[in-house]
Amino acid sequence: MIAALRGDFLRLRFRPDRTHIVEIIERPALWLDRQALDELISACRGVVAACLAGRQLDYGLFARDEAAWGRSVITLVRRVSDGKPIAFNAMPLLPVTRGGQASNVLHLGLVMVDPDERGGGLSWILYGLTCFALFVRGGLRPLWISSVTQVPAVVGMVAEMFDDVYPGQAGTVASFAHRHLAHQIMAGERDAFGVGDDAGFDPDAQLITNAYTGGSDNLKKSFAVAAKHRDARYNHFCATSLDYERGDDLLQIGRLDIGTARRFLARSVPRSAMPQLAAQGSMIGVQAVIAPLLQWLDAERPLGRLRPAR
Repeated sequence: MIAALRGDFLRLRFRPDRTHIVEIIERPALWLDRQALDELISACRGVVAACLAGRQLDYGLFARDEAAWGRSVITLVRRVSDGKPIAFNAMPLLPVTRGGQASNVLHLGLVMVDPDERGGGLSWILYGLTCFALFVRGGLRPLWISSVTQVPAVVGMVAEMFDDVYPGQAGTVASFAHRHLAHQIMAGERDAFGVGDDAGFDPDAQLITNAYTGGSDNLKKSFAVAAKHRDARYNHFCATSLDYERGDDLLQIGRLDIGTARRFLARSVPRSAMPQLAAQGSMIGVQAVIAPLLQWLDAERPLGRLRPAR
């Protein structure tokens, strides 16, 4: 069990159950050595090949320049029995400006699960766990998230897991923050989710039209094939809002805060994984919050501009 901050980067490894090993690595290209990075890339490509019948993707994480590996948080799941990679999630940190200051939106990104392993209860790991870890590492400050998808199951999952989600969450209307973040993401970060410059965008509905021309072509689905949500409202919403033949996507913007984290722990995390998760969260919190606070309270320790040394 490992939870560590390498400089400003998070690395977490633990076993949530008897059959899986999970590793979360933040911006691996910025600090992993070349051999370790190549092994991580190969593991993720193996999952893609299993999902796409041997085909590969050529956008975002798998673009030739490998730039996405320096700005993404990777969650990789392996089988304990043989170490085989069976699922991963790549969450790019998209640079934005909020309130005149530089910030990041955590994009939920690309999720791939080996077809033989689907239905194995990995969704809480591939979505919520990484967000929760980054939320704790950020000192429990609200974290804005984004998601681009045409899959009803994902639309519903985002709407139910996070707060202040637009579109797709009942009762939530688009605020200035939603509009502002969506505009910045579409203006400068399309390559992160494989949407070409020729794709259209409806800012009122936050709807991307003809979205599958920028490298994500192999991910385009029909409504019949796309995974459905258990709540029929989300299926109906996607069926009536999206043109699947044209290839539309929704750009959802939401927020992770204390309420989101509480619901994640109460509803999504299996009880058997709670002790491990509590230990990991405590270690991250000590490193990211408590240790800096104790250092600041030490009057004998110089802290540059924050406090002059005696």
